Amino acid sequence: MSLRAYTRKRDFTRTKEPPAAKKTKGAAESHRFVIQKHDASRLHYDFRLEIDGALKSWAVPKGAPFEKGGKHLAVQVEDHPLEYAGFEGIIPEGQYGGGTVMVWDAGTYQCLGSEPAKDLAAGKLHFALRGRKLKGEWTLVRIKGRESRDWLLIKSGESARPIGAKKDNESAISGRSMAGIAKDRDAEWQSNRAASKVKEKPVFIEPMKATLLDEPPDNGDWSYELKFDGYRALALKSGATVQLFSSNAKDFTKRFPEIAVGISALAASSAIIDGEIVALDDEGRSSFQLLQAIELGEARPPIAFYAFDLLSLDGVKCMAEPLRSRRVRLAALLRDAKEPIRYSAEIEGDPRRLLQEIARRGLEGIIGKERDSVYEPGRRSRAWIKLKCIHEQEFVIGGCTPPEGTRSHFGALLVGYYEKEKLRFAGKVGTGFNAALLKSLHRKMQAFSRESCPFADMPATTRSRWSKTIGSPETLHWVEPRIVCQLKFTEWTRDGKLRHPVFLGVREDKKAREVVRERPAARKRKTK
Repeated sequence: MSLRAYTRKRDFTRTKEPPAAKKTKGAAESHRFVIQKHDASRLHYDFRLEIDGALKSWAVPKGAPFEKGGKHLAVQVEDHPLEYAGFEGIIPEGQYGGGTVMVWDAGTYQCLGSEPAKDLAAGKLHFALRGRKLKGEWTLVRIKGRESRDWLLIKSGESARPIGAKKDNESAISGRSMAGIAKDRDAEWQSNRAASKVKEKPVFIEPMKATLLDEPPDNGDWSYELKFDGYRALALKSGATVQLFSSNAKDFTKRFPEIAVGISALAASSAIIDGEIVALDDEGRSSFQLLQAIELGEARPPIAFYAFDLLSLDGVKCMAEPLRSRRVRLAALLRDAKEPIRYSAEIEGDPRRLLQEIARRGLEGIIGKERDSVYEPGRRSRAWIKLKCIHEQEFVIGGCTPPEGTRSHFGALLVGYYEKEKLRFAGKVGTGFNAALLKSLHRKMQAFSRESCPFADMPATTRSRWSKTIGSPETLHWVEPRIVCQLKFTEWTRDGKLRHPVFLGVREDKKAREVVRERPAARKRKTK
């Protein structure tokens, strides 16, 4: 079932399914898999494994079995090009396979036999999947002779937990349902090619998030980048039009017009780029405090957009591709980019030594990413990790103390974080402000004034060994927990309060209900 068969059945002047790309010699082999839920003449699942530069494909009417020993029919169909792994959208009626296509699952697989191509030819391929939905062992076994297209997909190893109805109707790369994909029609190719070339307008995708660890992993294939201290942002390009969105979908386009201009000049008809908006200090380091200067009407600092991932390019989604492939595409796209657009390059070396050097330079930390990882929208994944040199995170403002001495507006902020839907008190912060910031914050808090304390655990008003007094309750001013701020601090005390916190700025790109106490995740045990 070669790629020639795939190409022969399709009219690429009418369908946005990607044509087969030429295989380049010496390309690094990475074992990808994708399962696409396909509502054509009959609803089924297309199971695809990357083997020898193509996606070997099977139509599986019932999907993958979950119970150990379970067997489902899998009919081998023509090979598909690697570019098809990220296709999610509509195939027009009248085209081969016309209907709605969802990327149901995507990730990487490991052949547990000899080599995928050899095992496939022999009629038995045993593999382990590592996807967003499917994890574990399965085996493909050909039946009815060497030339037969009929195979069995068998659950090997241990049984897996079945996928629930809600998750079964949810895309692994966009979170949309089959009905949502059909309604959006954002990846459909019309017969009038010229009129529809820019029809696919990029839409906001909730960014993938990193998991905090206290030290680097011992195994795996990881790449590392600098952790920037700015606003996480998506740049959406559609023709000459560019939109910038924060991680919570707030429009930043007018606030950072120089970035929009830089993105619009890129050589792509459309693109979705993930990155970070930063303000640079005199030494070229990102500084969240300098970003606040823009809000306060002070001198505008140098601004840069560090791009580190590519989610879509020229109408083709890239999220199901491994990170290494997305980064190659992104580097090529940004090769001739002008300031303030910058490529977030990989920093090589032992991560522990990198952290020492990062700390010496006064930077926040590093981000680690598994090179074979797919992009998981909205998910805090362990395929991306953050390693910090400085304790710094978001907190929710719940009130303030009265001003003392020569200070005006307020004395210190009372901050907390959410735990099981309740706002927990973390401490007070009284440093990091100037006169303009005090005035601006006071105005914001007045808009959300309330009578009662929003904290579930009323702050102690007596001095203890590990926390400072905040004063008499009747003197405190409470506010609705809506405003998110960024703090740095030396450590958490034993009674769960902040030691030596410093205010860095207000985070308009974060939702208060999403603010939790960051705790390093438990390390995965080293595999033998």
